[in-house]
Amino acid sequence: MSRPVSPLRQAALADLDGLRHRHPDAFRTPLRQRLALTGILAAIVGLAVFGMVRLDFSLWRILAGLHRLGEFGVMMLPPSAGGQFALFLKALGETLAIAFLGTLTAALFAFPVAFLAARNAAPNPFVRFTAKRGFDVIRSVDMLIWALIWINVVGLGPFAGALAIACSDFGALGKLFAEAIETADRKPQEGVTAAGGSALHRLRFGLLPGVLPVLASQVLYFFESNTRSATIIGIVGAGGIGQYLTELIRVLELRQVAFLVLMILATVAAIDWVSGRLRRAIIGPAAH
Repeated sequence: MSRPVSPLRQAALADLDGLRHRHPDAFRTPLRQRLALTGILAAIVGLAVFGMVRLDFSLWRILAGLHRLGEFGVMMLPPSAGGQFALFLKALGETLAIAFLGTLTAALFAFPVAFLAARNAAPNPFVRFTAKRGFDVIRSVDMLIWALIWINVVGLGPFAGALAIACSDFGALGKLFAEAIETADRKPQEGVTAAGGSALHRLRFGLLPGVLPVLASQVLYFFESNTRSATIIGIVGAGGIGQYLTELIRVLELRQVAFLVLMILATVAAIDWVSGRLRRAIIGPAAH
């Protein structure tokens, strides 16, 4: 049995029908727009099909290899440290140190440069263009590539890993910092200027108090993400637990691999919980 339609809803539907009758063009999608949307969707599907053909994508090969994946899963049970728990724990601490120092270094260097890229902080367009394109160039290089570069410069070890994270995050954090500065509330800045403050006073007392919580939240999120990234770059020799992970996978010590994966998952979950609480404490629950 259908529910009765309320008089208010009936009036709204009647008014909508009247608007459609009086202004049909406003409710009709133009032919050019429909053709453009169809063309975009067709191009996306065409590129996807072309990519799968070029990359020799085969669903059959995936299904045929599932039994091998199942064998690996069985070989991982039960997870075991193999008497190397203390060594693994030390490597995990090294991974956390790489992520922390890399993120902190990137944030400290990106913070002042971001003001040069923000329109409301740097009036010179040449300076803004140079700073923004610099951020784009640096963040266009993947963290793994930075790790390989720094390994060849300073050698194997966690120092190269921290430098790789710092370089990669410098570009990303710089861009985010600059956008946060540009979109900051202008009223406090106008108040400082109206009170006779200089441009430096406007930035210090009108801009910074509003953007610092947002910047701190972004840094916390990047630290959480870099904990996972530090594991990946450890695989290429940049220190941390990833180095043990790749060696154990190579020799098929999968029970120890499973133990390392569980350690990483537990650590990331703990950092995510702590980071989430800190972000809520800094910028308030409304932002989440």
